[in-house]
Amino acid sequence: MKPQKNRHVLAVDVGGSHVKFRVSSRPDVRQFVSGPDLTAARMVANVHKMTGDWTFGAVSIGYPGIVIHGKIVVEPHNLGRGWVGFDFRKAFARPTRVINDSAMQAIGSYEGGRMLFLGLGTGLGSALIVDGVVESMELAHLAFKKGKTYEDYVGDAGRRRLGPKKWRRAVEAVVDQLRTALEADYVVLGGGNARKLKKLPEGAILGNNDFAFVGGFRMWRAGGIGAGGARAGAKRRG
Repeated sequence: MKPQKNRHVLAVDVGGSHVKFRVSSRPDVRQFVSGPDLTAARMVANVHKMTGDWTFGAVSIGYPGIVIHGKIVVEPHNLGRGWVGFDFRKAFARPTRVINDSAMQAIGSYEGGRMLFLGLGTGLGSALIVDGVVESMELAHLAFKKGKTYEDYVGDAGRRRLGPKKWRRAVEAVVDQLRTALEADYVVLGGGNARKLKKLPEGAILGNNDFAFVGGFRMWRAGGIGAGGARAGAKRRG
């Protein structure tokens, strides 16, 4: 299902502290506080309320959890219930696509080739794009060292436990290990904690959370989500 030509796209980035959204025809970003009481229905109602003066014909949603074949399969950790099985297309009354939030930001950050996206936030988000096809990944809970996971070291709890200096060294080690294992040409570091790095690890570039909206727009330009993942729809920027 594709939006008609020249329709504008609404990109919604759902986070544990805020829901942010932007339409492709405008530069301004709007937001509201999320939190543990935010259900899917309340999210949609709030977005409707705050976009009454916007025109859009399709919707992209970046969800902070596991999405398979465009369907949310696990309830979020930091939000309310009722996300699994929710009919976003019916609620928005427009063609709607849902993807993992890290994957949506990865699509917006993509510059061609093999790109690994790592979101350094409360936890660790991850996605891999190979020749224009994105796949969400669940690297956060894989074993890293000393019986702890990647997220235990580079997530926000790890940053507080280790302290700034050791946390930065952990980020460098994780980036190096994952870039090598996945044969990535480059790594994009996004998320709120990425800017706390004094120096970027080798092979890494700093992302921008606003690229999540660009990814939401590109999802529709490129034909959306299919069995092979979402076409990222971007070439290397010159």
